[in-house]
Amino acid sequence: MNTSPRRQVGLAQLSLVGTAPPALVVIAAEAGFDFIGARVRPVTPTERAYDLQPGTPMLKDTLARMRDTGVTVKDVEFLLLDGSDQREAWLRMMAAGQALGASSLTVAGADADTSRLADTLARMTEDGRGFGIVPTLEPISYQPVRSIPAAAELAHKAGCKIVVDALHFTRFGGTPEQLAGSLELVPLLQLCDGPAAGPVSREGLVTESRSERGVPGEGEFDLAALVAAFPAGTPVSVETPSDRRVSQHGELGWARTLKAASDAVLQAADNLQEAGAK
Repeated sequence: MNTSPRRQVGLAQLSLVGTAPPALVVIAAEAGFDFIGARVRPVTPTERAYDLQPGTPMLKDTLARMRDTGVTVKDVEFLLLDGSDQREAWLRMMAAGQALGASSLTVAGADADTSRLADTLARMTEDGRGFGIVPTLEPISYQPVRSIPAAAELAHKAGCKIVVDALHFTRFGGTPEQLAGSLELVPLLQLCDGPAAGPVSREGLVTESRSERGVPGEGEFDLAALVAAFPAGTPVSVETPSDRRVSQHGELGWARTLKAASDAVLQAADNLQEAGAK
């Protein structure tokens, strides 16, 4: 009998970046997801901003939908650490995250000064304790912090965590050996798919990352092996934006497509883990 803990599966905000969090909670529930990631701070000037600060109508609406559906919020995002003083921004994000019941805040390292970046992350980690929020550093293939080893080194110095995203892990040439020493640092694994060979330009990498990823299991990433490298209870968030396919399927149709696809990947990963245990 399989006694491993059930893996929680979430729907990342980027998969439906134009869907406000209250509606995202309902869609996630209808598609069978356990949690969502909430974008409490926009990444680009053209992105729709969602005001989830304590006391706002949107926060109240989101919390009501969460109570109605049982869907939770596990992570909030997104802050690009660029070396400037961003403490006010992350404190606001942490306040929103605490109100939503989140446990992590996703950041990326755009500051090439690694010593300063480590200090920034340490300050964030200290601030986060008061909110029950841990910063999670995501290596991104087109940013200065792009690899698992670089992110893990910074996380160990700062006392924070890291996020492993299947796209960026593949694009920076991640290996199982790199993961082996960092599993305890990873509270969340993000799933998507794509071709083995990525775009050659930074612009192409950005476009792929933000607006055109592949459905898990339909591309050339070895997702089952990636998932199987983590403990069975590690939560998985499906972060698969596709402007084209959202327009084709509709928001709920796209969410259901992603849930069915991710379930198949997770079953394949479970099979690998069980085979390895024999």
